[in-house]
Amino acid sequence: MRKRLTAQEYIDGVRAGNRIVLSRAITLIESQLAQDKLLAKEVLEALLPYTGNAVRLGITGVPGVGKSTFIETFGKYLTQQQKKIAVLAIDPSSQISKGSILGDKTRMEELARDPLAYIRPSPAGISLGGVTHKTRETMLLCEAAGFEVIMVETVGVGQSETFVHGMVDFFLLLMLAGAGDELQGIKKGIMEMADLVAITKADSGNERQAQQAKVAYQNALHLFPLSSSGWSPQVLTCSALTRAGIGDIWQTIVQHREALQKNGFFYQKRQKQNLAWMHEFIKQTLEERFYTNPSVAQQLPDLEQAVVQGKQLPIHAALTLLQLLEQS
Repeated sequence: MRKRLTAQEYIDGVRAGNRIVLSRAITLIESQLAQDKLLAKEVLEALLPYTGNAVRLGITGVPGVGKSTFIETFGKYLTQQQKKIAVLAIDPSSQISKGSILGDKTRMEELARDPLAYIRPSPAGISLGGVTHKTRETMLLCEAAGFEVIMVETVGVGQSETFVHGMVDFFLLLMLAGAGDELQGIKKGIMEMADLVAITKADSGNERQAQQAKVAYQNALHLFPLSSSGWSPQVLTCSALTRAGIGDIWQTIVQHREALQKNGFFYQKRQKQNLAWMHEFIKQTLEERFYTNPSVAQQLPDLEQAVVQGKQLPIHAALTLLQLLEQS
């Protein structure tokens, strides 16, 4: 049995960039045990002054876009510039399949072996809100460990993009060219969140189609209102195989950071994200306390059955359960 680390051992290990201690610290914050939650709180609060300096990058894309290949190539580009990077994955699809997402490391074998890179999948088996709460804390641990670029990858689709957008500085949307109407299959809301649209697989004779897709996306982005940050979303083409355009994507991210730091929006956005995180955690904690309350748990099945059979209005059943919580 492994020796239980003290708060100071976690703090010192993370600050020293010790990968084993970092991994154990992330496992600690994922734990549902009461004693682990108290220890995790102590560790995170001590490490907070050493966080916030990394580039927080969200990456999403349509199925088949080659997201893992792109992240591996992009990650290698950054580590070759001696930048320490961490890749965190959010996978809400595991709620349905109950499958493991530990495949991230096998999908990025070369990057996983890089001493300047760290790959960590999100915890499975809890709600998407819970996953993103833990991902935020994992991001802080990685920053305290000295990682300069944190990439948060959405493995699933749908609501996960909104959650990731709410915790990063820059949102990168990967798209394909030559797959019919390039604007189909992508929600307008996700397009509006993008700071950069990158057309992937611009190689092997597909360069012309990629350029055509670039023009189509540029025209589409012009129809959206200007972002409150003052940043105009860019469209670039790239190839994870030839590495063409990879450097341009990084330069765009750097330019975005510099521009938003200059006009003050960068810090305002992070402040708003922290407040949103606080309110999300309140909702998550209240929901958890509600469903784990003994009185609620005892009455819930009968009231659910009454609602299903049409004997009880859903609102009345909910109010009854909420009153039980208040009386506890």
